[in-house]
Amino acid sequence: MASRGVALVTGAGLLLCDWPRTAVAVNDVSSKSENLDELVEEIKKGRGSSKCTADVSQDEEVRAMIEQVVKQHGSLDVMVANAAILGKEAPFIETTAEQWDRILAVNARGSFLCYKYAGIQMINQGRGGRIIGASSLAGKQVIQPSLTAYSASKFAVRGLTQAAALEFGPHGITVNAYAPGAIDTPMRRCNFAYSMTAENYPTPSVVGSAVRGERLEQVADQHFLLPVEMHWMTGRF
Repeated sequence: MASRGVALVTGAGLLLCDWPRTAVAVNDVSSKSENLDELVEEIKKGRGSSKCTADVSQDEEVRAMIEQVVKQHGSLDVMVANAAILGKEAPFIETTAEQWDRILAVNARGSFLCYKYAGIQMINQGRGGRIIGASSLAGKQVIQPSLTAYSASKFAVRGLTQAAALEFGPHGITVNAYAPGAIDTPMRRCNFAYSMTAENYPTPSVVGSAVRGERLEQVADQHFLLPVEMHWMTGRF
């Protein structure tokens, strides 16, 4: 099968998404470099891959990351701004400015920078592209208390997605975001003491398949955003 392009997935150190016929560059912070090595080897079994470490909250690091991907793979056709942090639970009035700034820096500013530099590259290439952000059910409706900054950051991703969709649309670039429910990942397990089941999750009505699966693609399958048949859909989340 012919490749359908080059994809960059940020925050990939703790998840594996199976994207056939796509060359994949994966990113995470340097502390998760070993996780990326394992992921790259798995991806290499079916297609080309590479890794790049960068802090998505830092402007120059995101710009350099995009340049590295293009240098190694020749182009950038799909940008998945997946990197995010959850932060510790804290009541609204006990959330510190430092906690707020860090979560918004990674989740909101990081998404903005990934959208921006991916958009610049795709516009320069002149053949369109796909930009996909990571929102959350918590970015549509606050589904549990004590996650003030996280919820605000995911609401921000919705606004970024629609704003970018309007501006990038004339260039043939679609911008969408997926909004999964809670997923049983290491990030979530290190922040919450309770196990994730329909019985003890704060809002059972929005758990659905999130409790049953451990892989992101079982809950929010980004494949529907990638086929050429879906080129008309943008600004959705």
